[in-house]
Amino acid sequence: MNRTRWDSLSPLVLGTSASQALLVVLAPTVVAIGEDLGASVATVGQARSVTAAVAITVSVVLSTRPTGWPVPRLLQVGGLLAVLACATVAVTASVGTFLAAHVLVGVAFALLLSGGFGGLGSFEGADRAWAAGHVAAANALAWVVVNPVAAWLTAAWSWRSAQAVPAAIAVVAVLTARRAAPVAATGAAGSGRRWAALTERSARRWVVAETAAFTAWTALLTFAGAYFIQRTAADEGTVGWLLAAGAGAYLLTSTRSGLFARLLAGRTLVAAAAAVMGLLMPLMFTVSSTRAGAVVAFCLLGLLAGIRTPASARLGLEQLPGRPAAMMATRTAATQLGYLLGAVAGGTLIAVSGYRALGLALGAVMVLSAALVLRVADPPGAEAPRGPG
Repeated sequence: MNRTRWDSLSPLVLGTSASQALLVVLAPTVVAIGEDLGASVATVGQARSVTAAVAITVSVVLSTRPTGWPVPRLLQVGGLLAVLACATVAVTASVGTFLAAHVLVGVAFALLLSGGFGGLGSFEGADRAWAAGHVAAANALAWVVVNPVAAWLTAAWSWRSAQAVPAAIAVVAVLTARRAAPVAATGAAGSGRRWAALTERSARRWVVAETAAFTAWTALLTFAGAYFIQRTAADEGTVGWLLAAGAGAYLLTSTRSGLFARLLAGRTLVAAAAAVMGLLMPLMFTVSSTRAGAVVAFCLLGLLAGIRTPASARLGLEQLPGRPAAMMATRTAATQLGYLLGAVAGGTLIAVSGYRALGLALGAVMVLSAALVLRVADPPGAEAPRGPG
């Protein structure tokens, strides 16, 4: 049984890791790219905005298909496009072509991430909680693995060689994609069902809550490094380890998702984790003004995010049980929209009012997400799953 579970899970983990690697590889290479292409870091960083905008568009298209693509196909096509995207980015000769190449990155990202989380629909009960934790952990794993390897390749050869890292993960994802159990859509194909994630009240509430949560969480991730440097006097090398510590904390709890799922059911677990995160976010940027205090708060946030993320993914799947791929494609759009909103609003708040205002605003948004989740319907008879996790 365990081997069967891992055989079905490994393609989902690899697909999700490949999707995140496509984003992470920009962080340690952005300065070198700017120097090579004669552009500012801010300009090169717009590649992230291009990726997000395209991923949102593709995800919306996927979520409105009456019968979604099978999960193995999402992973195969997404992985192949990821390899093509990495090769295209690596041979660009100008900032314009570099940004244009990230259209491909956005498409590949949307397919891989939607396939990775959509595949959770093939698991049931305690197995789904276990699987969701490992798929969510793949996001943090990419930060832990891809960042240092890409940085080393950039220093040893060039930023172009660093594109081999996400490409290699994508190749493995393609080779294992056939092991993913296909998840058939059972929803009606009528036009009303095409927008079910937005027209059905509980599903819509979950989408809004998830967008709010990712707006706060990804904004914190975007500006945590800058905060450590500017307010705690940490150098860049130290910051890399501090951010890795937060990712490690996330891994610790997300891979134990089954345990937490047995303690609290559905929306209660999601709301509780989000509410505590909402209280900690202001502390990280205000009361925890020393480096040690800020790091402790950051790691605690990582632990809580590792609980909230897989639990919320499971709750989202339960809103449209007959269309898991569509619901997880909608999740992809929500996460990327949250990333865009968080980056824009967070940068504006820091420029106008500083990090204290950022912490207070992010805390308020996360608490709002917790309140919204409490209005999402648990399935009839839902309770904390029992059994091995």
